Amino acid sequence: MAQQYPQFIWHNGAIKPWAEATTHVMAHALHYGSSVFEGIRSYGTPNGQAIFRLSDHLKRLYHSAKIYDMPIPYTADELARASREVIKANKLDRAYLRPVAFRGLGGFGLSADTPTDVAVAAWEMGPYLGAGVLEAGIEACVSSWQRPAPNTIPTGAKAGGNYLSGQLIAREARRLGFGEGIALASTGLLSEGAGENLFLVFDGALHTTPVSAALLNGITRNSIITLARGAGIEVVERDIPREYLYLCDELFMCGTAAEITPIRSVDGKPVGAGKPGAVTHKVQKLFFGLFNGTTADTHGWLELV
Repeated sequence: MAQQYPQFIWHNGAIKPWAEATTHVMAHALHYGSSVFEGIRSYGTPNGQAIFRLSDHLKRLYHSAKIYDMPIPYTADELARASREVIKANKLDRAYLRPVAFRGLGGFGLSADTPTDVAVAAWEMGPYLGAGVLEAGIEACVSSWQRPAPNTIPTGAKAGGNYLSGQLIAREARRLGFGEGIALASTGLLSEGAGENLFLVFDGALHTTPVSAALLNGITRNSIITLARGAGIEVVERDIPREYLYLCDELFMCGTAAEITPIRSVDGKPVGAGKPGAVTHKVQKLFFGLFNGTTADTHGWLELV
């Protein structure tokens, strides 16, 4: 099925028709990957549509831009207003938002000075890894591609160029018939999925890899850690060898797009009973409860449209 594009987009300060949000083919970002972006979801809640952790996502956008010395010519408040405006312009009941800032047309060298273009798009998006996966889970594989080594590409930035790694991991997994790929760090220890963080369950406790394992410190990851600890679930951040993917009781991926997606097998080996488990279901209930009102938003994460 062809992608259905929304009618409007916010681009360089104004709402405009989607087709008019163009850039030059010689823009710096197209050649050198010099972009930073965020993925954000909005949900319907009992109090109206709310954007999940909008302020935290925009804070990370500016942090990513800082790492790459990329000035963003709009304030976070302006981009927050743009996020609300583009949802309303497209009459979306729930949305996936994509703020992006990138080096546009200017000089042609790697360190060339260029203007920074900024856009915020919003569209309808269901489960990222396919229909029914939140309930049934996916089959995953460990990729032959590793994440970048420390002090090479900063994986703590959500930058466009970083996702060349994710593309290799995800496309290899699809080619081999798996739902998603899992990457190791340059140490040979577990890192994350192609675009998702990982949680393993051992004896009722959540285990996740640390930010030093060449991963993006996900906002959904942080939300799960916070919610789980608040509900009395132990959370351990530690280095994890590959083989523990096969030995854990439960396993799931998380991210804004993937939300909380169970993994029922890795490399053809069943995880636990080979289906989503009780702890995964509990974490899903805590997370999605934020949007249906069964989990109290004690942290102010829901920002109304």
